[in-house]
Amino acid sequence: MKHPLAFVIAAAVLLATPALAQTVPPPAISVTGEANVSVAPDQAQIDGGVATDAKTAREASDANNAAMGKVLLALKGAGIDEKDYQTSRLSLQPQYATSSKTVERPGVVGFRASNRVTIKIRDVTKVASVIDVLVGAGANEIGGINFIVTQPSKHLDEAREKAIADARRKADIYAKAAGVTLGEPIGISEEGAAVPVFRSKVAAPMAAGAPVAQGEETLSVSVSVSWAIKPKE
Repeated sequence: MKHPLAFVIAAAVLLATPALAQTVPPPAISVTGEANVSVAPDQAQIDGGVATDAKTAREASDANNAAMGKVLLALKGAGIDEKDYQTSRLSLQPQYATSSKTVERPGVVGFRASNRVTIKIRDVTKVASVIDVLVGAGANEIGGINFIVTQPSKHLDEAREKAIADARRKADIYAKAAGVTLGEPIGISEEGAAVPVFRSKVAAPMAAGAPVAQGEETLSVSVSVSWAIKPKE
């Protein structure tokens, strides 16, 4: 006669078996599809302003305020909306004498005041003319130009379709090589859709009429897709 405990253990194993079977993932092929689309930027940002040196902090600050006031008036006169430019950096720093004859801290010989603004340009064809306005008004600090794609959604959707097609192409290759039939997709996940900003460093001061090339931005999408598989008939 079997011990009652044996029946309990056997019953527990039978009950657990279906649950374990359900945790086994179905046969599948998982691949990553990638796609890029090139898009012309439709907006730009320029970082520029004025740096002023003087013997005292007050003199440097006053001179800088006057110089920056001319730059802001020039931007307004060029048709740039006031909401499209704002202060990005404001500083007042002491300037020290340099000497190779002593290890002691050199004394303060003057001050430098700096005021820079970030300007949003909604028409990228006007970037060069805005730079001309800045330089002509006395700006001696231009840090860089950023070209941006402001509405990348529809372009990313195009890249997503291409990424799925790329994943399908790869899955077909694997299925053929493995001698199986590709079924329906059972899982799709997007790895990331980055929208890069192209940065072009610009030396200051710049001459008027400096050439500016906006180029194109590359938007990328990567997706992971799993397809169910079954033996080839």
